[in-house]
Amino acid sequence: MIRTLIDKIFGTKSERDLKKIQHYVDDANKFTVEFEHLTDDQLKAKTQEFKDRLAKGETLDQLLPEAFAVVRLAAQRVIGLRPYDVQMLGGIVLHQGKIAEMATGEGKTLVATLPVFLNALTGNGVHVVTVNDYLAKRDSEWMGPLYMFNGLSVDCIDKHRPNSDARRKAYMADITFGTNNEFGFDYLRDNMATSPADLVQRQHNFAIVDEVDSVLIDDARTPLIISGPIPKGDDQMFEQYQPLVERLYEVQRKQATEFLAEAKQKIGEGAKNKDGKMLEEGFLALYRSYKALPKNKPLIKYLSEEGIKAGMLKTEEYYMANNNREMPKAVAPLYFVVDEKLNSADLTDKGTDWLAKQVNDKELFVLPDITTEMSELEARTDLSDQERLDKKDEMLAHYGVQSERVHTLQQLLKAYTMFNKDDEYVVMDGEVKIVDEQTGRIMEGRRC
Repeated sequence: MIRTLIDKIFGTKSERDLKKIQHYVDDANKFTVEFEHLTDDQLKAKTQEFKDRLAKGETLDQLLPEAFAVVRLAAQRVIGLRPYDVQMLGGIVLHQGKIAEMATGEGKTLVATLPVFLNALTGNGVHVVTVNDYLAKRDSEWMGPLYMFNGLSVDCIDKHRPNSDARRKAYMADITFGTNNEFGFDYLRDNMATSPADLVQRQHNFAIVDEVDSVLIDDARTPLIISGPIPKGDDQMFEQYQPLVERLYEVQRKQATEFLAEAKQKIGEGAKNKDGKMLEEGFLALYRSYKALPKNKPLIKYLSEEGIKAGMLKTEEYYMANNNREMPKAVAPLYFVVDEKLNSADLTDKGTDWLAKQVNDKELFVLPDITTEMSELEARTDLSDQERLDKKDEMLAHYGVQSERVHTLQQLLKAYTMFNKDDEYVVMDGEVKIVDEQTGRIMEGRRC
């Protein structure tokens, strides 16, 4: 009641914010009328006039009404579109570093031209960040003539190879379009550069991000990682152990199918007979099937039935209580445990024993306790300094080989259990390409 009364007297927060910037729109409308009689050459000359006034001490905020009026008239003459007052308000909000939410078809691309032009007047560059290369190229070609009419240079980094002179030149343009990934990777590459001549970006000044929720929230879950070239020899372990891991995967896949069948039978009977113990056993079997192979399609289908997923999550909650105290009992029958949230697949004791029998070596996939071994080595009095050093090098070399072997095993398990062809990745022209689960688009340059 009080809140409603206050809003009626003083207006809502949104209304108060709009009132604060309405005068910019009113002034821009006056300048629009004043500049309408200018020829194309006279309108173009306004850009240099604005730059000169900035150099003499005027601020962007002081220039805003005139600059927006120039963009409005230039847009009308060059691309046949004239920003409305509400779009001018959106441009002001973006210039102030705030978020403007607009529905599809309300002219977001046109709105962005207003603050982009204004901030490009400084000569320090403006980045327009899009979610994919199609939009980056389209918008740069669509709005490029508008900016160039006003004497500003425009380029798109997605049109040029990384680390090329052409991409470096694109960053020197007054306005640079590109995808969030390419801007991010160029930043990472610049941080790895050993010489200033190798840098492609210049100092950051002003950026407008299209679909900001997707770029800064959804895509933030996927880190940008630059990997070095992989020596050919590094593939040897994957090729050596792939058949072994495939057999292990098949053993657990069969087990996961059996657990799922058991779960369906016990949950069905338990619900029918109101047998709590049978329901408990059924959901435990279901949870084991889930931890064994969470991407199993029959499992996913069963979990979509009413009450099934909720029952499994309740079972998980029980076994995760008290710092996972009961979890070993839940996963004891499994050969490895898959965790979708942590993006991991780890061997259980049962899985390690199975592998040891297959290769006839109990220690092949077990990491040595390097700390204990080093301590015992240091405590030995029967070795000279050189012998101790040689032993230490030998231990570290062995640990390195074992660590690489265990890592290879985990990566192979992840490949078999967490990535389904045509869902998480596709194969095109003999090359694996990652698929963005949120958009369904192919993520160029991304690797698992």
